Amino acid sequence: MANTSSRTLRLLSLLQSHRYWPGDELAERLGVSPRTLRRDVDRLRELGYPVEARRGVDGGYQLAAGAALPPLVIDDEEAVALVVGLQAAAQGAVEGIAEPSVRALAKVVRVMPARLRRRVEALSAMTVPAAWGGADRAAVDPGTLTEAAVACRDAERVRFAYTADGGRRTDRHVEPHRLVRLGRRWYLVAYDLDRSDWRSFRVDRLTGLRGTGARYRPRDLPADDAAAFVRAGLDELPRPHAVEALVDAPAAAVRDLIGRWSTVEEVDAGRCRVRITAGSLDWAAMALGSVGADFRVLHPPELREHLREWGTRFLRA
Repeated sequence: MANTSSRTLRLLSLLQSHRYWPGDELAERLGVSPRTLRRDVDRLRELGYPVEARRGVDGGYQLAAGAALPPLVIDDEEAVALVVGLQAAAQGAVEGIAEPSVRALAKVVRVMPARLRRRVEALSAMTVPAAWGGADRAAVDPGTLTEAAVACRDAERVRFAYTADGGRRTDRHVEPHRLVRLGRRWYLVAYDLDRSDWRSFRVDRLTGLRGTGARYRPRDLPADDAAAFVRAGLDELPRPHAVEALVDAPAAAVRDLIGRWSTVEEVDAGRCRVRITAGSLDWAAMALGSVGADFRVLHPPELREHLREWGTRFLRA
């Protein structure tokens, strides 16, 4: 049975590596007779793999697309490439796939042999990320992100060091609940055991995250979902600048550009009122400027002066 099982996995690997295999060549690669090959193919079909057969002198086999994605067999090099690619995707290189990438990472890393993990870690350690305009201040260590995802999935308590916005460093012992990606940042929603309350932690500020081996029974989160909990926490952060402006552009177009950071109300068909609560005037100026339309600042007066300074600097450039 062990020989049959290993041969079946070898057959699957071969079918996944080539679009089409002549029957004689495939049987020779496996060291079996054409009759045994047919039985192995039938065994794969029973497992849900759609293997198509072509009869005749030039007959052979190929793996077709099925209704669902079956388990894949990959070699060591492909496994390392897969993890490195998923780590890059988890950083948000492509919009919309960061969260699925983290879920896939948690599954792959969990079953990856130690020798391959060491190769991935070495490759990550020796690779220097670069970005236009300097390093990304919110860069997340892929290993930390993966460990957090695994701990959430397995309901395992973790410990880590956390550096708050003001630079204060504390040690935390938490029950991780969910990872949330909001904008360009990742947040870990967890129950803080030392403070007996729920918290959200920016993952780029976590260091030394490690599992404790202790399992827990998941608690009820005091919010509709983890994303709502993170947003509510961010809404409570101090934002001293309340900005209001009239923008000469349709409300729908402005919402598409900056709606996630502002409130946009239609004034008429070609004009809208924008309200932004921001931590800095620079950010509000960039948001309004990115619309690509004329606008008039209604409030606060200091933003008008701020824009004059920007305009003078730009003209000098």
